[in-house]
Amino acid sequence: MAIAMNADQRTGTTKGELRQLRLQGKIPGVIYGKQLNDAAQVMVDSKELQALLRSQPNAVLEINIPSHGKTSVMIAEVQRDSLSRQVLHVDFHQINMNENVRANVRIHAEGDSQGVREGGILQLILHELEVQCLPGSIPDSISVDISSLEIGGSILVSDLKLPSGVELLAEPEQVVATILAPQKELTEEEAEAAAVELTEAESRSNEAKLEGVKSL
Repeated sequence: MAIAMNADQRTGTTKGELRQLRLQGKIPGVIYGKQLNDAAQVMVDSKELQALLRSQPNAVLEINIPSHGKTSVMIAEVQRDSLSRQVLHVDFHQINMNENVRANVRIHAEGDSQGVREGGILQLILHELEVQCLPGSIPDSISVDISSLEIGGSILVSDLKLPSGVELLAEPEQVVATILAPQKELTEEEAEAAAVELTEAESRSNEAKLEGVKSL
């Protein structure tokens, strides 16, 4: 179900005008899409946008623009200040609810891992995964059941279960989560070896992700 979001048309485009909008609690934005003759210059409420980015950054939004009417969009890009991380600008992409879209979905670990109970440390190698599906089928999160994970064990992309109609755009052999041995029981040499092993696993995972993106 789409989330209703308020947006107002804006005319200001200079740095001074955009800065003034932000001081008023508004974030400048642009809506672009095939059904729009020209990109729509809009502004949205800063608090409303911030809450959305924290909870549902991949949600389908229904925005009403005075000059275009209601349209379904998703957040395509968020520009932030490099120091304060405050949102400066947001791009919305108009979507067709009957056509597949791509979205990055957060990973959520659940379950009581045997390895963690034994003192192991849960390490999430991936924190989100890209999926492809209809806009209305985008999951809020992807659950990773770590219940059966023992120390040294790993969960791969191929182990994940997704709702019908949702396709993962990632290499099956990518490591999603693993249980590290408890550090306090390791010697200095063993701790260093474990750190190297984790770094290599992350590197392999990142390389596989890059290869997967290149092949699309």
